[in-house]
Amino acid sequence: MRTAPGYNTYMKLALGADHAGYLLKDSIRQYVTEQGHQVIDEGTNTSDSVDYPDYAVRVAQDVAAGRAERGILVCGSGIGMAITANKVPGIRAANICSEYEAQISREHNDLNVLTLGARILDENNAKHIVQIWLDTPFSGGRHSGRLEKIHAIEEAPTA
Repeated sequence: MRTAPGYNTYMKLALGADHAGYLLKDSIRQYVTEQGHQVIDEGTNTSDSVDYPDYAVRVAQDVAAGRAERGILVCGSGIGMAITANKVPGIRAANICSEYEAQISREHNDLNVLTLGARILDENNAKHIVQIWLDTPFSGGRHSGRLEKIHAIEEAPTA
């Protein structure tokens, strides 16, 4: 097992996928458990057609409730999972397609749910993105105030 310098990388992660993303999710689950992370696997675990919002909301609720520190969601594009997860208060989800986005999403946005597109990324690229996302801490500072503004939007009554 490894740790990033000065940063605890051992976490409890919630994972979920639809039928298009379950194989990549399973590969990521194995990858992160081999590193010492604990996993809550919210499914799906077959190629039978399912609705991605059902899995996205489970993972997002796990993270929002503190049952998991972060979540990873996989569907065909990653887009629908991100849209759904962001409906849960306290979730900051984004569809990430590059190593740079993985790093900056953690440093600046404290991204707590990573979404991936199984039809966009190959397994190797997805694992590199996951690794960077897991290893990169939130930098705080001026970014903390911006996250507070996002939280205030979640808490504000709608007009």
